[in-house]
Amino acid sequence: MIVHLRRARTSLVLDARGPGLPRVVHWGADLGPLPAGDLPALVDATVPPVVPSSFDAPTVLSLLPEASAGWSGRPGLAGHRDGRDWSTAFRLDTVDVDDRHGGGGDAVRVSGEERDHGGAGAARVTVRAADPGAGLSLTVEITLSAAGLLTVRHLLRNDGDRPYEVRELTPVLPVPAVATELLDLTGRWCRERAPQRHPWPMGAWVREGRHGRTGHDATLLLVAGTPGFGFGHGETWAVHTAWSGDHVTVAERRPTGEATLGGGELLAPGEMLLGPGEEYATPLLYAVHSADGLDGLSDVLHTHLRARPEHPRAPRPVTLNVWEAVYFDHDLDRLKGLADRAAEVGVERFVLDDGWFRGRRHDRAGLGDWWVDDDVWPDGLQPLIDHVRGHGMQFGLWVEPEMVNPDSDLFRAHPDWVLQAPGRLPPEWRHQQVLDLAHPDAYAHLLDRLDAVLRDHDGIAYLKWDHNRDLTEAGHAGRPGVHAQTVAVYRLLDELRARHPGLEIESCSSGGARVDLEILRRTDRVWASDCNDALERLSIQRWTGLLLPPELIGTHIGPERSHTTHRVHDLGFRAVTALFGHHGIEWDISGISATERIELAAWVALHKRLRPLLHGGRVVRVDHPDPAVQTHGVVAHDRSHAVYAISRLATSAAQVPGAVRLPGLDPARRYLVRPPAGVPEPALLELAPPVWLAADGGVTLSGSVLGSVGLQLPALHPEQALLLEVTAAG
Repeated sequence: MIVHLRRARTSLVLDARGPGLPRVVHWGADLGPLPAGDLPALVDATVPPVVPSSFDAPTVLSLLPEASAGWSGRPGLAGHRDGRDWSTAFRLDTVDVDDRHGGGGDAVRVSGEERDHGGAGAARVTVRAADPGAGLSLTVEITLSAAGLLTVRHLLRNDGDRPYEVRELTPVLPVPAVATELLDLTGRWCRERAPQRHPWPMGAWVREGRHGRTGHDATLLLVAGTPGFGFGHGETWAVHTAWSGDHVTVAERRPTGEATLGGGELLAPGEMLLGPGEEYATPLLYAVHSADGLDGLSDVLHTHLRARPEHPRAPRPVTLNVWEAVYFDHDLDRLKGLADRAAEVGVERFVLDDGWFRGRRHDRAGLGDWWVDDDVWPDGLQPLIDHVRGHGMQFGLWVEPEMVNPDSDLFRAHPDWVLQAPGRLPPEWRHQQVLDLAHPDAYAHLLDRLDAVLRDHDGIAYLKWDHNRDLTEAGHAGRPGVHAQTVAVYRLLDELRARHPGLEIESCSSGGARVDLEILRRTDRVWASDCNDALERLSIQRWTGLLLPPELIGTHIGPERSHTTHRVHDLGFRAVTALFGHHGIEWDISGISATERIELAAWVALHKRLRPLLHGGRVVRVDHPDPAVQTHGVVAHDRSHAVYAISRLATSAAQVPGAVRLPGLDPARRYLVRPPAGVPEPALLELAPPVWLAADGGVTLSGSVLGSVGLQLPALHPEQALLLEVTAAG
């Protein structure tokens, strides 16, 4: 049996003719509707030869690499049963193809049988195999979405009569030899999503996350590509491990010629012990291909995410979070005044941050005691909620449910409800430990308290769900507990949202330390970073956007002097940087001048006007030769409207920077380009700006000219940004 799936611009070809597990013959560019005889010929043309000093038969890379098939790289499955059954030789049982959403033009070919299908809905392949000698069964679930996004999941069942320990079960996919460079992301607190790239050498490039959460240093996408690939050019393949606990993502290149990308859960010794009849399912491995560089990868991912049933549909409300305005100093009158100012500038959601619950006057006490602090809030939170809602704004509340301070009533009553190794507590982090949500009583208590907070207050529409420490020595019942904790967090979020339909939740984890596609099945946006410094945020948001569309990324205007870097920026630079996302404010605006309030309100109004474009269009990023210049934008799918930001990061070697191209437009249409009205333009270094920018009506040029020649940049001062709105002329 040979399977050929097609969706959007992507093809997947599986060779399931042999007795063993199927081989991925091709994953990447759409091959078109192949004639009947071409699939067997394609498969035969890609079988590796037998070479000297090797096995007597071709070594083929299956869906689960096995030593029994001659694979000498990283194993797809590592495990044992009391030291036995450590190697497998799975034999194919069935291959099922589900393509019921078809309807026009392209084709799936299964064992010579052809069926039509179109782009509506996903195609699915389910592969079942077994190794009776090892007492194991394997199911592989493969989905190719309508957007062309591939997902792979393995399910392993213990068919034996004794426990089987899974040490690793990692889906992998082959990548062709033309991909010779790797790009991934790393980072730290307040400097998330730092890109790094290098040639792809022989051996394995392994990225492990051992934080018990996704991690500030997590690589959102591990990308392999043709030499010199960029945002708008080059062929690329990428994977994302959708898991919020310990995980591994790997790129491996073998001297035997194979290259693979893969990822899965990183399991601790003894953590995944399957009893007879029990099953383990890997996290989903998301895989995406693009012939058009990194922007092409993002286009597939963003299209897929926007098509999900759980994707937020309502306009993303402009949000003011009070943390950097008041910190722990909660006072009803002060907060009412802040809400008044927020309403004046156009805020649509007001979020009360840390400090509202019992004993929480600083970060060393109170976590776990989820009752409103009567000393600070003698009449409860409802007066503030009512005041906020009276302005037509939504009300949101900060929580950190998975954590507990040792200085709390909860910890004093239940010290055994903490993740820990036998006989000792893990080192404290921000004066807190982690509540063991796999403990049934701890889980029930926390669910009850969160449910009560939402049930007892009329009008809490949003939770900012924080998670401010790594999981270290995270033991449950004497064994490693990260997997059980992660599953319990998912279950808690699912149950809470089932009880409170319409509740929105933000994934915040010391900023951007829990950003992955599995937590985003249960949350409505991420907080990209605790750093609101606009210069740092440009890079953080640029690379977070490689995976996520703008509407899922919280982007706030911070104060003039950054809380985390102490760098000073004017309002225009901060506002342009925050414009491209789920917009908001993280700033004490109660004391700003009337002039600043007017300007801030203008930026908020501009975001609201552009919001349908920003949160629905195609993201483009410019490969500009000057590293001191960063350009990005969003283009409507019908290419009638676009907005671009040109930011000067530093001084340049050249006195006048080169022209910047505006990609993504229709080459045959003409466009008017000018700064949007109603907001101040940035300060320019030169005495006179470029002619096109000085003209009152802007400039009108074809999309071909704008995309191929571009516009001469003004000589912006460092840490200034120019915003351009582009509209089709006529």
